[in-house]
Amino acid sequence: MDNEILESCKGYNNFLFIGEAGCGKSEIAVNFARRIADLNEKEVHFFDLDMTKPLFRSRDLTKELKSFGLHVHFEEQFMDAPVLTGGVNQQLNDTSIYTVLDVGGDYIGARSIGGYAPMINRQDTLIYYVINPYRPWSYDLDHIDLVLGEVLGVSHIDIKKIHMISNPNMGFQTDIDEIVKGNTKLNQLISPYKKLDFVCVREALYEEARQRLDLPVMPLHLYLTYPWD
Repeated sequence: MDNEILESCKGYNNFLFIGEAGCGKSEIAVNFARRIADLNEKEVHFFDLDMTKPLFRSRDLTKELKSFGLHVHFEEQFMDAPVLTGGVNQQLNDTSIYTVLDVGGDYIGARSIGGYAPMINRQDTLIYYVINPYRPWSYDLDHIDLVLGEVLGVSHIDIKKIHMISNPNMGFQTDIDEIVKGNTKLNQLISPYKKLDFVCVREALYEEARQRLDLPVMPLHLYLTYPWD
């Protein structure tokens, strides 16, 4: 992960990942949590707050996450009934640790953090909004604005706290040209209003992406994959 990304995280204790369903935020949250755990500065507590989908949830990686030294928090659901994860308030208030929150997609998942808004909007919390320009609800600025507005409305996050992440990925088959094309399109759409903090790429494309993109780059190891991948 580029040093600029790590430098931008200094002074924060809590890191929240949110965005459109299917944008890749769980994969990014897992990779990010592992990176900061590798720094050996503080214990890292990882919360899977996704209550909106049965597959590709970070809780499915509990064994791997624990092997990285992370403390993993989630609640089992009863059938399709959403269940709030305990301990969020306590960990958000503990400045001796890092807390990473993986929030469910769209406004439905974002409702789960509305009650934590006073803590999430504090200065020591960094909120990342992930946008994948290849997802249908990120096709144009109107769609991006619609989803973001719905998320902010139910989560009560201050829009000034939002930091944008570009994730122009479509899985293992994504090549560097698609990364550049998707990121360029996204930057053109939102740059008049918000800057992109960094771009995420599959780890095999990391070095090439650093040469072709003007943003800091975060390499992703793809943990949440189909069995045949």
